[in-house]
Amino acid sequence: MKRQRSSRASSRPSTSSRGQAKPPGKLRIIGGDFRRRQLPVLDHPGLRPTPDRVRETLFNWLGQALYGKQVLDLFAGTGALGIESLSRGAAEVTFVERDAQVASHIRENLTILKTALGKVITADALSFVASPGQPMDVVFLDPPFHQDLAADCCSALETNGWLANEAMIYLETEYGLTPEVPTHWQLHRETRAGESIARLYRRLLT
Repeated sequence: MKRQRSSRASSRPSTSSRGQAKPPGKLRIIGGDFRRRQLPVLDHPGLRPTPDRVRETLFNWLGQALYGKQVLDLFAGTGALGIESLSRGAAEVTFVERDAQVASHIRENLTILKTALGKVITADALSFVASPGQPMDVVFLDPPFHQDLAADCCSALETNGWLANEAMIYLETEYGLTPEVPTHWQLHRETRAGESIARLYRRLLT
């Protein structure tokens, strides 16, 4: 379901059984200021938006927690989670995507939406959070499956100053993996979607 080149991938082939290219996909924004807007999805091997049902569940969990907040979308892929956050009032979203073509497409979609509140960085996500950063209120962490990246990313977020005191961290991993997270991350919500498990944590400092 996931792979290293970009964050949100599936095993679906990029061409049909007749050998013809598939029509370009669409990313539908499901809530907020950009609700019902549809953005093009790059025809790139394995790239897919986070499914509508998963996004709807996640943003119901978050409720009003995004308004005026700083958001970090790691392994951004299509940028679906970060764009949805902008639609729902985030002050700024930083998208991190290591594939230059995929990152460029996120920028194009932000231009279509006429928003200057998204910042796209072309970089390896783990390397990015390995350096000191500014505290983020909400972090989306959707690493490629079966590459043992989740624990290292969680540790780097915690130790390098990337998290506000009561940050919310969304983590998606392959089903069957119990992620290693800092002990003061409290599991807030959890759901299964196909081959993945989605978890939302709240960082609580005593």
